[in-house]
Amino acid sequence: MSLVADALSLGFPGRVLCQGLSFDVRPGQCWAVLGNNGSGKTTLMYALAGVRRPLAGAVRLDGESLSALGAAVRARRIGLLLQEEPLEFWGAVLDYVCLGRYPHRRSLFGWGTEDEGIARLSLEQMDLSALASRPLSTLSGGERQRARLALVLAQAPAYFLLDEPLQHLDLRHQQQVLDCFTGLARRAGKAVVLVLHDPRLARANCDHALLLHDAEPPVAGVAERMLTPEHLGRLYGCAVPL
Repeated sequence: MSLVADALSLGFPGRVLCQGLSFDVRPGQCWAVLGNNGSGKTTLMYALAGVRRPLAGAVRLDGESLSALGAAVRARRIGLLLQEEPLEFWGAVLDYVCLGRYPHRRSLFGWGTEDEGIARLSLEQMDLSALASRPLSTLSGGERQRARLALVLAQAPAYFLLDEPLQHLDLRHQQQVLDCFTGLARRAGKAVVLVLHDPRLARANCDHALLLHDAEPPVAGVAERMLTPEHLGRLYGCAVPL
């Protein structure tokens, strides 16, 4: 089982962000994706989730072409946290997190007891149990971010693709989120891909890393070898203390 990127070219018509990107994400691994603004990190996450097709190359999910799988099948196996998305939801936090159960829904008449239990557990993991009945619209930015993460947790996929999951979070909740998802990789055999901006957090929490360079080919491998002052200095164009 794996999520495989095979010779991907990413970008838009008239603009190529990166070419020849190949790596595979396996169960139990936690990957950090690092790069400057505009290097293609978000575009990569879209491609890995099947939301946007790459300019060239292919993505395979457990041996099957991602483009050949239906949206419902992808949603049961891949959970995607977008960097930005509109939160036009006027219900309670618990109702919002229950939306993560949609790919698994067995009834046309709301959520089952199991679905609600999974949603409540996800809220607990994101330190939001006390806010379950609050309208989502009343939450702070950091609380909303944790609610979005709880929704993806409730989705219970095999592969988590999280684009800047730590944005808006205070230090305590940053570490709580990292502990939660790295724990899912190490103890539950989930595969996790995190877009991060702090290489120190990547080095401390991830076992693999993908570096998206602006003017060089992307490089991927074991975090210990990728997240060195030499590699990071070349990536960011400045000295990076670790």
